[in-house]
Amino acid sequence: MRLTDFWQRLDEVFGPGYAASVAADQVLLQLGGRTVVQALDEGVPTVTVWRAVCAAYPDRVPPKLR
Repeated sequence: MRLTDFWQRLDEVFGPGYAASVAADQVLLQLGGRTVVQALDEGVPTVTVWRAVCAAYPDRVPPKLR
């Protein structure tokens, strides 16, 4: 998954304003206690980060985006 696709999906799920907050502020256990931004900055593949978002927010991510 390209990084631009990742951010588009995150914006679609949470809305542009809230997506940035989720990415920067929410620590996900699925990412080893890191935020989305930290994980991406540390080189975690975008598909792995996206799967962690899907697992952390199963009710928010629609099936078509999983």
